[in-house]
Amino acid sequence: MKIIILGAGQVGGTLAENLANERNDITVIDTDAERLRELGDRLDIGTVHGMGCYPAVLKDAGAEDADMLIAVTNSDEVNMIACQVAYSLFRTPSKIARIRTAHYTSRADKLFNENALPIDVIISPEQVVTDYIKRLIEHPGALQVVNFAGGRVQLVAVRAYYGGPLVGNELRELRKHMPNVDTRVAAIFRRGRPIIPEGNTVIEADDEVFFIAAKNDIRAVMSELRRLEHNYKRVLIAG
Repeated sequence: MKIIILGAGQVGGTLAENLANERNDITVIDTDAERLRELGDRLDIGTVHGMGCYPAVLKDAGAEDADMLIAVTNSDEVNMIACQVAYSLFRTPSKIARIRTAHYTSRADKLFNENALPIDVIISPEQVVTDYIKRLIEHPGALQVVNFAGGRVQLVAVRAYYGGPLVGNELRELRKHMPNVDTRVAAIFRRGRPIIPEGNTVIEADDEVFFIAAKNDIRAVMSELRRLEHNYKRVLIAG
């Protein structure tokens, strides 16, 4: 795939490295000649020095037959205009832009479409962080909450602590304690390494256990885990 990346900063440089390693044809545009030289010496990529939203610069980078434009400069306006130019002049099929300012992202449905600014995918780092924190707040006790399938499915990670209700249980036994919740253990990370969960897998202290369920069921998963913990503590106190 032929991909043009606008911006040779940390994000653009990392993208260029990862995509080039997957045997894509990568060209990076930036106004920082020294940064482009450093990337070009280290990676098998093309580089173009100039303003990424200028038609001539995009043409020099191969926009006429590019499959994708990824605009991740520090300027929202440059990123947006570059996508517009790539679409209007070169009909670039896929256009991705980093848009950080809430004044733009709050009106994304009106601004970013083929009849306005033709951007196919918007990346907003601040919004990603905000959404992630919000999910953690919604699910107390979770280490991670990750969305899949457009948010319809969620993966939630919890830590099994020494003396807690998860430790020492086989996964098949754990399901018996949560009969009313439609969930599965998708993965377990033990001492930093993933292990494939099976019915006879025994949860150990400090394991990170990943439960997967429909979004509407994740609250029930966390609720059941808190119930198990409460019952376990009550038994200990009674004993």
